[in-house]
Amino acid sequence: MRLTAFRICALTGTAMLAACTSGPPTDGPAAASRPTPTTTTTVVPECSPEGVRITSLGVDAAMGLRAMGLELVNCGSGPYVLEGRPEPRLRDADGQPLAVEIIPGARAITSGFDDPPRRMVLRPGERATAALLWRNLVTDATVVASNGTYLEISPMAGRPAYPVELDGPIDLGNTGRLGVSAWKRNDDPAPTRSAPPAVPDPTPTPDNRL
Repeated sequence: MRLTAFRICALTGTAMLAACTSGPPTDGPAAASRPTPTTTTTVVPECSPEGVRITSLGVDAAMGLRAMGLELVNCGSGPYVLEGRPEPRLRDADGQPLAVEIIPGARAITSGFDDPPRRMVLRPGERATAALLWRNLVTDATVVASNGTYLEISPMAGRPAYPVELDGPIDLGNTGRLGVSAWKRNDDPAPTRSAPPAVPDPTPTPDNRL
């Protein structure tokens, strides 16, 4: 829990170890009918074949709302064209795909993450950031809550997906919705957000003293 969602424009973070799973015991007569566990850890390449690296900047959680920062670094030797939004894919602890509604922006979840995508060209070493937004809500006790243990991110539509290490599950509750902001350069100003309500100054002034 290292930062609020769009402090990622000014700060950087480190990837954390992914959650691990282990298979059931294999002794006993029923062992032959159990599936063999597959991947138990998330293996993240230092630099992908197309010359990018995507990492999580941590999750900020408050009042059921979660915001996870993503950072994409051009770790290649040439320019990298980026336009649009990251495309996330989630899997559960058994490695099975989760059915998730991907929302461009986050208007149905919260406000302030709906700036439109812009085309950018990242030179080697340059970075861009984005955020995933969701709420951990259980609104129907008959629907099983979704927990994403493994995350893969495509930089944008049509690009390969790469694993991203998580420091905890993406706990969607049973809403099944995940908001995705557009990519921004690290040196861009923070996106437009709703201003918080003004807090009255409790210090007495000549006009309000008794």
